[in-house]
Amino acid sequence: MDQVLLYSSSLIAILAFFIGLYACGRVAKINLATKDLDWVAVANMTGDLATTKKTIQTLNNRINGMHSPKIAEQELLMQLMQNQQQKPNGKLMGG
Repeated sequence: MDQVLLYSSSLIAILAFFIGLYACGRVAKINLATKDLDWVAVANMTGDLATTKKTIQTLNNRINGMHSPKIAEQELLMQLMQNQQQKPNGKLMGG
């Protein structure tokens, strides 16, 4: 029983060591990639992302608007139909 605990704890320790090495490698890779990044570049990227997001939202609103009827247009059509029904056409019927 003691040997099982010894081997399992050794295996977990070795596994933790390799996971720590992997994490250090990822951190070093991120540090290397962002080495030349300054606050001006971050501000520019943030502005570009905001502009892109606004453009995408506007495009989506336009696309969604193409598929749904406009309420104002429907109201105008209903008023036009009601006005046509109320006005006589000037023709006399009968004899």
